[in-house]
Amino acid sequence: MGHSASYDIGYGKPPKQTQFAPGNSGNPKGRSKGAKNKRPALHEESLKEIVLDEAYRDISVRDGDNNVSMPMAQAIMRSLAVNTAKGQHRAQRLFAEILTTTERQNKQLADEWLSTAMDYKIEWDEELRRRERLGITDLPDPLPHLDQVKIDMNTGMAWVQGPMTREDKAKLEEWVRKQHGFREDLEFVREELEVAEDNDCRASLEADFAHTRKMVDVIQKVLDVHGYKDPA
Repeated sequence: MGHSASYDIGYGKPPKQTQFAPGNSGNPKGRSKGAKNKRPALHEESLKEIVLDEAYRDISVRDGDNNVSMPMAQAIMRSLAVNTAKGQHRAQRLFAEILTTTERQNKQLADEWLSTAMDYKIEWDEELRRRERLGITDLPDPLPHLDQVKIDMNTGMAWVQGPMTREDKAKLEEWVRKQHGFREDLEFVREELEVAEDNDCRASLEADFAHTRKMVDVIQKVLDVHGYKDPA
């Protein structure tokens, strides 16, 4: 097919039959759904999410003769610490700043938690004394109970040794009920052992006794770990 002598084809001048016609889109199907970059909503912090995703993405790094997997942030800090040990002044200064900031923030959080724990114990001690003075007995105990909020003034550490929520307490109470059941079984087996004369029967009862005793001890360890004491 020939072309008009008045229209030269070349760079920036495609044949007229291949040019977009006025008013017609060059992509009649349109852009695929979701292809347009969307601005994040006001409540979203997309950049922070991206940074955190990258910071904690596992990568493979060389550790001696082996390759180990670790988060990106840990690998960066390890590299920085190594360069610090090698005497690189810029790395030393940056590492010192990061370490100082981290320790200061940790100290601040620890101080705030210690203060919160002390206030909690003082306020609830006053409240329980008030209840006792007025004869109030129909109100629930605090959770966690102030006796289960432990404070070590020598180290400045505070921690909770006991259930934190009603759900936690309900689970521990269920373990206590099970332990009571096993204790009743122990007493029953003990009574049976006192009168059993058949050797096979005694062997079976002794095995049951040992197993039940073990279950009581296991449950007690669970309760001890959570700092829960049976009120019964």
